[in-house]
Amino acid sequence: MNTLSLILAQAKTAKHSLNRLDDGTIRQVLVSVAIETVKQTNALLDANQKDLNKMDKSDPKYDRLKLTEARIKAIAQDMQNVAELPSPVNEVLLERKLSNGLILKKISVPFGIIGIIYEARPNVSFDVFSLCLKSGNVCLLKGGSDAQYSNTAIVTLIQTVLETFNIDPHVISLLSPERESTLELLHAVGKVDLIIPRGSQGLIEFVRDNARVPIIETGAGICHTYFDEYGDVTKGASIINNAKTRRVSVCNALDCAIIHRSRLADLPRLVSALALSNVIIYADEPAFEVLQANYPEHLLQKATEASYGTEFLDYKIAIKTVGSIDEALLHIDHYSSKHSEAIISENEERIALFQQQVDAACVYANSSTAFTDGAQFGMGAEIGISTQKLHARGPMALQEMTTYKWLISGNGQTRPK
Repeated sequence: MNTLSLILAQAKTAKHSLNRLDDGTIRQVLVSVAIETVKQTNALLDANQKDLNKMDKSDPKYDRLKLTEARIKAIAQDMQNVAELPSPVNEVLLERKLSNGLILKKISVPFGIIGIIYEARPNVSFDVFSLCLKSGNVCLLKGGSDAQYSNTAIVTLIQTVLETFNIDPHVISLLSPERESTLELLHAVGKVDLIIPRGSQGLIEFVRDNARVPIIETGAGICHTYFDEYGDVTKGASIINNAKTRRVSVCNALDCAIIHRSRLADLPRLVSALALSNVIIYADEPAFEVLQANYPEHLLQKATEASYGTEFLDYKIAIKTVGSIDEALLHIDHYSSKHSEAIISENEERIALFQQQVDAACVYANSSTAFTDGAQFGMGAEIGISTQKLHARGPMALQEMTTYKWLISGNGQTRPK
């Protein structure tokens, strides 16, 4: 039996024991893991530093990989939040009595065994565990080699706490970081119920092209913000700066600002704060002409076709000038990854049109796309941001970690021939 076969066998056994746990025990486990996580801050930071030492600080993934004391405290708080949420399992979603006397119930149930494939983001290990445990799912973590020391320390910590509660530690397992184990996981038909990739567009496309197990696509975010001809400049400048610079390495960061041609004179004010963070602007011809004398020369470049439809994950942004909201909508439709899009406008009709026409998981009006996050949406934490339309869309949290089954109760009914 190879390593993955053994892990899958252990996961199957753990699944049956997990289904017998009551929500009170699960809550205690999550609180205990959160407390132990804060206690083990130094050990986690030491393991994380070993991973950071292998990565160039200029790599956009560096910020995603980096743990800090503040980030660890936030991770622990997210687990506490998940612990306090009501269980999503065994909810009666529908109930009816048929004319023949049969009673039907549609109830929420766990998927069973979920594989998560992700890149250099050790916080995902905590998020996945807390959401999977709370929703009654076993999780198989396939992290990248970039975060192997961090993920090993995290999973060891979690498994140690599980054992103190006499819970099978294999409700969470860390797979080998090699690419071969990814393919094995993707081909584990009948042994894994669902796979969720979380990372770059390249990772998601690889999983989609090679999976034989059902998947939910998450992660890649090519996000736009359209500054309408009725936009407020003060709001616009604040929103664009926040969406771009708050954390450039995350999927809800702004990649392209679209501006109505009639408001080009306001463009220098809209992007002035970006220069403080050394954001490189790739501007189309009209925007470039306006910014030439109003933005640092070394940070301003002319846009090319490659500037659009790119998830930068860096201090870079593209600017596109349009003559109408319809042109803005066409640009977004062509380049969007259907993650998060925004409009800045004081015209309610324009806002309504934008939110109705834009095909994305999250559509904002006069707000930063940085809010696309399970914790920010009051979900406790998230597995990822689903950019597809089947089963889940947008932040995936507890409810999205369940499927359903039908319970049918009768009293001797048989179906007529």
